Amino acid sequence: MIQRIQTLYLLIVTALVAVMLFAPLAWFAGQAGEYGLYAFSLRSADGTLAQPTLYLGILLALAAALPLVTIFLYRRRLLQIRLCVVEMVLLAGAVVMEGVYYFLSGRLFAGMAFHTQGFRPAIALPLVALLFAFLAARAIFHDELLVRSADRIR
Repeated sequence: MIQRIQTLYLLIVTALVAVMLFAPLAWFAGQAGEYGLYAFSLRSADGTLAQPTLYLGILLALAAALPLVTIFLYRRRLLQIRLCVVEMVLLAGAVVMEGVYYFLSGRLFAGMAFHTQGFRPAIALPLVALLFAFLAARAIFHDELLVRSADRIR
């Protein structure tokens, strides 16, 4: 049974980022057909690679693995807090990279007479994961304060 709420928060962060690794983040349609922006590539509907987005994929893979590592460092709370901050930086970087790749992918279709584009719900998941990473860091900090106050009483 999970006794620390931050463990649940970190598991939620891992799950959200893992979903982003495989779910489409955005879509583009034009005369050339329909394309989807994924963590590792911009692909056509039939799976043909149009543009690699490897850096976003690597960043999201790191952001998915870091909370799992953080969970197992439960005896080192200050390190856990630092790793949560690193996770928040990775997630903020993922948001920025999503925007950059969305803009660059949109430019591929901008020259066409007809094109349209839009977001998929998975593109907002780093922001939700960022919230849960913050909640985990806050809960770990409260645990650290509780341990310090208990040590002071002895």
